[in-house]
Amino acid sequence: MSSLIYHYLAQIMPSPSIYMKFSSILVVDDEPDNFDVIETFLSNENYSLHYASNGYEAIATLDDVQPDLILLDVMMPELDGIEVCRQIKNRARWKVIPIIMVTALNSKEDLANCLESGADDFIGKPVNSMELRARVKSMLRMKTQYDEIQKFSTLQRNTINTLAKNMDELTGNIAVSLSHELNTPLNGIVGILQIIKTDFDKFDHDEMSELLELAQFSANRLVNLTNRFLLYLQLELSGTNNLSVFPQESLFSLPIVELMVRRCAKNYDRTEDIIFDIEEAEIAISENYLLTVLSELVDNALKFSKKGSPITVSSHIKNNMMYISIHNIGKGMTPEQISKIGTFIQFERDTYSQQGVGIGLKLVKIIAQVVKGFVNISSVYGQNIKVTVGLPIFSRDENVGS
Repeated sequence: MSSLIYHYLAQIMPSPSIYMKFSSILVVDDEPDNFDVIETFLSNENYSLHYASNGYEAIATLDDVQPDLILLDVMMPELDGIEVCRQIKNRARWKVIPIIMVTALNSKEDLANCLESGADDFIGKPVNSMELRARVKSMLRMKTQYDEIQKFSTLQRNTINTLAKNMDELTGNIAVSLSHELNTPLNGIVGILQIIKTDFDKFDHDEMSELLELAQFSANRLVNLTNRFLLYLQLELSGTNNLSVFPQESLFSLPIVELMVRRCAKNYDRTEDIIFDIEEAEIAISENYLLTVLSELVDNALKFSKKGSPITVSSHIKNNMMYISIHNIGKGMTPEQISKIGTFIQFERDTYSQQGVGIGLKLVKIIAQVVKGFVNISSVYGQNIKVTVGLPIFSRDENVGS
């Protein structure tokens, strides 16, 4: 079971301590001796008893006492128990508090008046100790269950609101970016094929080669987008604890890094902007996923910085971890944007035109998490950003016999 599910259940399931707490009971009676009797009957229970000598005092003390249950005498001067019950039940904040009417009345009409006023139960005088304890426990159990339902309802409502908000943002980003990213290369391929089909005899060899090269570029872009989605789905479906999908060793070296990074930079005509400061090591991640991490980060750095500004790719070893950093001078990110990094999320797309669907940083974070690494982002908005990925150094001792 995932940590997210554990966290969710921990919030909605009652903890054992709930049943060990002292329930608050407000006893309302104009005769102090009756309170003494009730206090004696309930002395062995985990109850916190409070006393009010009349109806007005009872209503006035609700905010301070915040009772889980009210034992309310019916026959009181000035403001009788039925009217007190009616006023409490008419207040939204207090209407859920169970009220047990304590009454010497026994006619059906009297009992009907008690229930009509909103009372949840009643007990006759003289009070029987066993009956009192049983009814109090029953009402408090109902109140506890109600509180748990309300707690769950609040959590559910907050979860739904959060999901709805995120879904609105997600839907907006998908509508804007995903459809664009799929349609652009598809339109390029379809358009070129249509041109070739219509005017095939009009093109010489060089012109035909140029058209086919443009079609291939669009096809490669589409394949790359599809592969990234498939990789994302593979990682999400296999779970971040499933290490079997990752061969556990690859060499992080300058030739490998330089070849991949310059290939990315060539697409932006920025091979001269790349600076390398590489410390080499074998790290516990497959070469395929390592290159995915690098390509996503370098591609982002190229996208969001101006031609001619430096992009530094560096690495160093510390505490059996390889720290790989990509630093660029560009628009950077705000702390809020960094906190919201997720699938399909792109920021300020209406201001900054770029390719992509916002999956890159999320994909990097998932890969790092799978191999027990991490991602750290530091940025000064409008100036620069540095993304550091920590990946574990490969240890042959730890992998002997694995």
